[in-house]
Amino acid sequence: MPYSSTVPMMQMKTILLPALFALFLVCWQEVSSGADRSADIVIYGGTSGAITAAIQAKRLGHSVVIVCPDRHLGGLTSGGLGWTDTGDKAVIGGLSREFYHRVWKFYDRPEAWRFQSREAYGNKGQGNPAIDGQQRTMWIFEPHVAEQVFEDWIREAGIEVIRETFLDRGPNGVVKEGKQVRAIRSLQGDTYRARVFIDATYEGDLMASAGISFRVGRESNDQYGEQWNGNQVGILHHRHHFGVLKQGISPYKVPGDPKSGLLPHVDASPPGVRGEGDHRVQAYCFRMCLTDHTENRVPFPKPEGYNAEEYELLRRILNAGWREGFQKFDPIPNRKTDTNNHGPFSTDYIGQNYDYPNASYERRREILEKHRRYQQGLMYFLANDSGIPAEVRDAFSKWGLASDEFVDNGHWPHQLYVREARRMIGSFVMTEHEILKNRPVVDSIGMGSYTIDSHNVRRYVTQDGFVQNEGDIGVSTRGPYSISMRSILPKDSEVTNVIVPVCLSCTHIAFGSIRMEPVFMILGESASSIASLAIRNSSPVQSVSYADVRKILDANGQVLQLVSSPDQVSSDSIRGIIVDNEIATLRGNWTPSTATKPYWGSNYLHDNNDKSSKSEAVFETQQPLQGRYKVWMSYCPASNRTRSLNVTIHHQNGSSVLSVDQTQTPSHKPWKELGTFTWDGTPGRVVITNAQTDGHVVVDAFRWEKTDP
Repeated sequence: MPYSSTVPMMQMKTILLPALFALFLVCWQEVSSGADRSADIVIYGGTSGAITAAIQAKRLGHSVVIVCPDRHLGGLTSGGLGWTDTGDKAVIGGLSREFYHRVWKFYDRPEAWRFQSREAYGNKGQGNPAIDGQQRTMWIFEPHVAEQVFEDWIREAGIEVIRETFLDRGPNGVVKEGKQVRAIRSLQGDTYRARVFIDATYEGDLMASAGISFRVGRESNDQYGEQWNGNQVGILHHRHHFGVLKQGISPYKVPGDPKSGLLPHVDASPPGVRGEGDHRVQAYCFRMCLTDHTENRVPFPKPEGYNAEEYELLRRILNAGWREGFQKFDPIPNRKTDTNNHGPFSTDYIGQNYDYPNASYERRREILEKHRRYQQGLMYFLANDSGIPAEVRDAFSKWGLASDEFVDNGHWPHQLYVREARRMIGSFVMTEHEILKNRPVVDSIGMGSYTIDSHNVRRYVTQDGFVQNEGDIGVSTRGPYSISMRSILPKDSEVTNVIVPVCLSCTHIAFGSIRMEPVFMILGESASSIASLAIRNSSPVQSVSYADVRKILDANGQVLQLVSSPDQVSSDSIRGIIVDNEIATLRGNWTPSTATKPYWGSNYLHDNNDKSSKSEAVFETQQPLQGRYKVWMSYCPASNRTRSLNVTIHHQNGSSVLSVDQTQTPSHKPWKELGTFTWDGTPGRVVITNAQTDGHVVVDAFRWEKTDP
C-alpha cells in the first residue's frame, strides 16, 4: 500500500512502528490481563461431577467459575447415558439425588410425553424402577432433558461457565508456586486464578499438567494384592465374548488361513498371563439415542470412508446364528433408547483407544472421529449389508437416530464414552479390597454400589486359532461401599490445592465400579465441600478435617454409610453407631444371603458351614469411642445355626469373649445385647470367627449404643 506523498518515508516509519507496537501491547494486555479471571474455586471440566461441584461451591458461599472444554454440559449424563447405572439407589444422596428429582419434575408434566404416553412407557429401569413416585426421583431420561436440567441448575445458581475453552497443556499452562497451583491458562490465552482448583474431566488433564502422579492401564494383581485386575485372559463374564457361540470364529481374512492376515482390529500379540499389568484401556463407545418412531427417526447415515470389511467378524457371528443385537436397546422415554455395547462384536471399538488418555487434543479428535465412523458404519452395516441374514437387516433398518436429540451434531452424541483414562495416584488408592469391603474405609465422602465392571480391552487369537475378547469383568461388590476422602486428594508432597473427583486415586478394577455418573456427582459435591474448608482455614486440602467435611455432607443428605434396611428393619427406633457386614473386614469364605429375615442392611453373610476356610469378620467403628457403650449384635436365627459362636469385643480393659447361640431368637429381634463396655478414645472393634463352631455362622451387623448421659 503506497505511503502518502505528503509524509517522508522515514517519518512514516517513525509514526507506524510505535503505533504498531502500541497496538500489539494493547492486544497483549487484553489477552494476558484483560482476560484474567479469579474465583475462590475454578472447576475444569463440564461433566456431571463438575456441575455438582459448582453448585455445592456456590451454596457454600464461594465464587466459582467452570472452565469447560465442551459446548454442552453434563458429560455422559447428557451425552446419551440415560439408562442410569444406579446400583443401589439408597446410597445416592445430596446433589446427585437432587438431579434425579429435577428429572422427575420434568417428566411429571403431561407435555413431556411427546411420542409416547406415560403408561405406555412403563417403569422398567436398571435394577430399580425408572420412576420412583414415592421418592420423587426418576432415573431414566432423554439426553436433551438431562442437559436442560443441568443448564437450568447452573443458570438458577448464577454460575459462570466458559465454554469450549481448553487447558494449555504445555509448560506454561499451569502456573505453580511451590506445591500450589496459582493459575491455569487456556489455549485462547486466558488466565484463571483460584485458591482451589477441581479437575472434573474424564481425562485428568489439569491433574497431569499440575504434576500430580497418575496411572494409565491395568495394574498387575500383585501390585495391590488384588484378584480381578490386570490381564483377564480366560475369564469370560457377561456375554461379551465369542464363547457364547457354539463354534469358534476365525480371525483371519480367509477363514482358517493365517497367511491371509488378521481381520481389522485383532491384536497380533500373544494372549499374555492372567493378572499381569499392561498399558491397555477398556473400550470406549458412543451411547446412541435411537428410535423406531417414524415421525422422529433419521435413517442411519453411511459415514465417509465406510468399509464393510471392518465388520466381517460381525457378519460371521450373525451367520453362525448369534441374535442378541437388541439386548442393550434400553428404553428411555418417548420411544427412544440408550443403546450400549452387547455381545462379542458391538459398539465398543475394542483396542482403538490406548493412547487417548495422554494424547494431544488433535490426536484425541482423530480417535473420537474414528469411533464415530466405526459406530455409524456398524449401524449402517446392520441395516443395509446384503451379506447378513435378512431378518437381522430388516429389524435394524426400522431404527434410526432420534431427530430431536443432539440437533447441532447430526443427531449423534457429542460425548464419547471415556470409560477410563488417567487415574490419580493420590493420598490413598482405592482397590478392590475397599470395593469388596475386605478393608474398611474410615473417611467416607460418598458411596458406590455398582458391579465391578470393565469392558473388553482387546481382541486376540487363541491357541486354537480362533478370535476371543479379553478384559470384560463383572464382579458383585456385595452391596454398597464407602469411598475414601483421601482418594480424591493428591499426595501432599505434590500439590496442595487441587482436588480430583473423577480421575480419582484407585486401581483399574476399583474404578470399574466407582466410574458411574451418580457417583461422579456425589464426589463432585464432596470435592467442593473439602475445597470450602481448605479456603476458610487457609490450609492444604490434605489438612482438612474429615469430621468437618462429614458435618457438611451429612447436612446435605449425602449418604456416607448404609445403616438402614428398607425391607426388614426400621431405623426409626435404632440408636447408636452401626457397622454393617457391608463394611466389615472379611477373611475366608463368606456368602451373602437374604433368605432368612429379619436382618440389618441389604443382606447378611454366612460361612456355608465350611470350617476349612477359617473365616473371620472384623467390625470396627469409623470413629473413636469415648465412654460406656452397650454393644448389640444383629443376626437372623435358624435351627441350622451354630450354638457356640465366639464373639471377641475389644475395649479399654482388654477384650471379652462371649458365646452366642445363633439358633435362639434375639430379645430385640434382630438385635441381641452382648453387654456394656468402656472405651477411651479408640474405635470399637469386634472379631468373630467360625473356628470351633457347630453349624452355620451368620455375620450381619454390630451396634454401639452410648449409655453415658
